[in-house]
Amino acid sequence: MQVQQHRQVWWPGRMGAAFGPSFLCLVCLIYFIQGFRSFVWTAVSYQMKDVMKLSPSTSQFLVSLAYFPWSIKPVYGILSDCIPIKQRKRIPYLIISSCLSLLPWLILGLSQALRSSPNMLTALLVVQNLGSAMADVVIDAMVAESVRSAGPQFAGDLQSLSWSSMAVGGIFGSLLGGYALSNLPIHAIYVVFSALPFFQLVSCMFVEDSPKGLQSAIDEHKYVDNQGAEKCSSEALGYEGTRRRKKIRKSNKSRPLSKRAEANEKHNGPINSSPCLSLRSAFFSLCTAFRQPTILRPMVWFFFSNVIIPNISTVMFYYQTEELHLEASFLGTARVIGWFSLILGTYTYNRYFKHKQLRNILVFAHVGLAIISLLDIALVSRLHVPYGIGDKYMVLWGSALADAINQFKMMPFLILSGQLCPPGIEGTLFALFMSINNLGSTLGSFLGAILASALNISTAQFDNLALGLGVQLIGTLLPIGFLFLIPKEVTGLTS
Repeated sequence: MQVQQHRQVWWPGRMGAAFGPSFLCLVCLIYFIQGFRSFVWTAVSYQMKDVMKLSPSTSQFLVSLAYFPWSIKPVYGILSDCIPIKQRKRIPYLIISSCLSLLPWLILGLSQALRSSPNMLTALLVVQNLGSAMADVVIDAMVAESVRSAGPQFAGDLQSLSWSSMAVGGIFGSLLGGYALSNLPIHAIYVVFSALPFFQLVSCMFVEDSPKGLQSAIDEHKYVDNQGAEKCSSEALGYEGTRRRKKIRKSNKSRPLSKRAEANEKHNGPINSSPCLSLRSAFFSLCTAFRQPTILRPMVWFFFSNVIIPNISTVMFYYQTEELHLEASFLGTARVIGWFSLILGTYTYNRYFKHKQLRNILVFAHVGLAIISLLDIALVSRLHVPYGIGDKYMVLWGSALADAINQFKMMPFLILSGQLCPPGIEGTLFALFMSINNLGSTLGSFLGAILASALNISTAQFDNLALGLGVQLIGTLLPIGFLFLIPKEVTGLTS
């Protein structure tokens, strides 16, 4: 008991001694920024709606396009693993990603012409998301490296620290986003947020990065990583606004540089063809593994289950602000409730559902999401008004239930992905699984934009929104008929 109390009391000191204060500050800052992104993206939504006067379908299309860099995150991980910059594998890429995250917000804040152009706004948002996604990949790799070096006893501590930082960022970003919109012009919000990537860039200067030669990059791809189940468990606490971010920590798990490889590098020097060989080896291994039916079939189901559901969240944002006249501060509060409901959904899953078959869990999740669509249909059709139920209560309950139920679909995906990864290429293959899921969500958003355009939904015309939600309801139920692609014997426990 005394030992445990001593450990708890000195937890910050132990973390600082094991990883260094500068590294811990960098980890906390990057994960905080990933959660705090809701602060500035709320302003982007209002920029498109109020300033640029874009239609709901156009805004949905542009936002979906801007988030595409999150669908190719394994590319950043493979580049970081295989192609060091000046014999450094992490910090140079983190510096590049920080600049890519910083400059677009400064440009948008200072140039009215660029932020008023749909094409330039989208291009800058794509660059910004490229920087954010790359930073997410690199810091995941650095965390994995540090845990491997310090010892597995620190794995839970560092993961708890990162998730706590992200949660705090998400809560504060959602709360302050609505307040800022009520008191600051939108371009000022862009400039204010750019301070965080700047601090991230400065923090990179104080963190050391172990030299990694090109030959070690090849050796690392031959290393057998056995951390699949641990990664899967840590991924299960993500959030929607940021669930694109933490789902591929495994994509970049770096391995320690062996003395033999270091000696060979000093003796022979870097091999010019090493990056090409390493990239080719990683790509070939991925293709070989992905052709296996036990891997391909479940991934096809998860991809299909995202693509077939038209995401019209941006259209609903227009309806809530233009038709229901809900304030930005209230919508921020709804997002905060979404964070807490996500935590509740994770707890409920671990407490009551992890021993169930994944097929049954996924049926429950999709039926639950269909019920959420029914609530949205009731909101748009005003069916709740005769019962004296306010619009805000409908929006709050819908947001809370949607985020909680989404966990019952996301956690099985993470668990099954961890189980399917064969030894030796777990990190890259798991990263590919995450990107397939993100790509499916992005294509679902594009489908939602097409649906909104086909139904002639505009800022002043929401008559066909209920019909669009009906199509979404049908799309939510369709994947249930293809659950035979999921292994029947798999449960909600990692193997």
